Amino acid sequence: MRFSTFLLKNLLRRKVRTTLTCIGIAVAVGTTISLLGISDSFERGMVQSFSGRGVDIVVLEANVLDQLTSDISLAARDQVEQVPGVKAAAPGLLDIIAYRMGNTDKSLVLQGWDPDSFLFDSLEFIEGGPIGKDEEGTVMLGDELSKQIQKKLGDTLEIDGHAMKVVGVFHSPIWQENSCFIIPLKAMQKMTLREGRITGMSVILQNAGASHDEVQKICDQIDQLTDDNGNSYRLSAKQTNDYVSNSLHIKATHAMAWLTSMIAITVGAIGMLNTMIMSVVERVKEISILRAIGWRKGRVVKMILGESLILSAGGAVLGAILAVLMTRWLVSLPQVSAYMHADISAAVIAKGFGLAIVVGILGGIYPAYRAATLLPSDGLRHE
Repeated sequence: MRFSTFLLKNLLRRKVRTTLTCIGIAVAVGTTISLLGISDSFERGMVQSFSGRGVDIVVLEANVLDQLTSDISLAARDQVEQVPGVKAAAPGLLDIIAYRMGNTDKSLVLQGWDPDSFLFDSLEFIEGGPIGKDEEGTVMLGDELSKQIQKKLGDTLEIDGHAMKVVGVFHSPIWQENSCFIIPLKAMQKMTLREGRITGMSVILQNAGASHDEVQKICDQIDQLTDDNGNSYRLSAKQTNDYVSNSLHIKATHAMAWLTSMIAITVGAIGMLNTMIMSVVERVKEISILRAIGWRKGRVVKMILGESLILSAGGAVLGAILAVLMTRWLVSLPQVSAYMHADISAAVIAKGFGLAIVVGILGGIYPAYRAATLLPSDGLRHE
């Protein structure tokens, strides 16, 4: 009989315990994969939101936590576009608004774009077309948002007390934008009492294949820009990947995902430890006989750790399947579809399996040591 077959038979002798332990590991691993997958999807979605348009640099106000708190002068745009190597700069104004839906207020994203911006190039219009430069009472809706609020081309809606006519419904390759409002920049500046101000700029370079060092030199030049009076614009230009990885929201999402995952993994490891200790206690006679017929300590350790790792692997497979199915179900709900994207990468699943192996080792190492220290005579004294 092969050693692996022997281990499987040992586990199948206690089917209920084995099943419950696998389910416990599956819950821990599934939780880990789901949370890490969602946080990873957020980060990759933000990177895509810039790289999908060829954006090389993101410009915000210096020393701010995120784009919502950024406040810079629109006049800086002209000087940014004059920096050698810069092809175009697209200003934008970002805000979160409360939109009335029935008897409740829902938080939605409102963006103000310059109608001449290259940001419109990647949009596919399902109905209507883009907003015009002087059309202050107009709004574009992402297709997902259009379904949520049940508004279409030609309809009128109210945003922050202002009546807006829907002139276009679009689909963007950047999934977050499909759940937001877009209005002319000037109209949003008036609406939010921030005339002449923006929250940031997206910059594309003339050389799309510029090296990291070349892009960083341009960022440094943008940081040093001043107005006509010699006063600094207080700009902070970052390469897109650097901006996303250092984003407060991304860091907080990753931290919460890992914290919750570690709690789940710890619970799973304790459950595995309990299962394997009980297994050793119940099999004192069996292990003592194996020692008596010549099994070395190392082989006993391999047996217990092997059983523990098999349980972990089984739980990891089940947990990965549950994580993918659960995440896809969650994003199908209208309450969360605007904020979550079901795209769990292979790297995240690999992390889940890696943590499951750690659980198997942590939960099995002490029981394996205890089993290995049993003597043949211990079986005779065991009741």
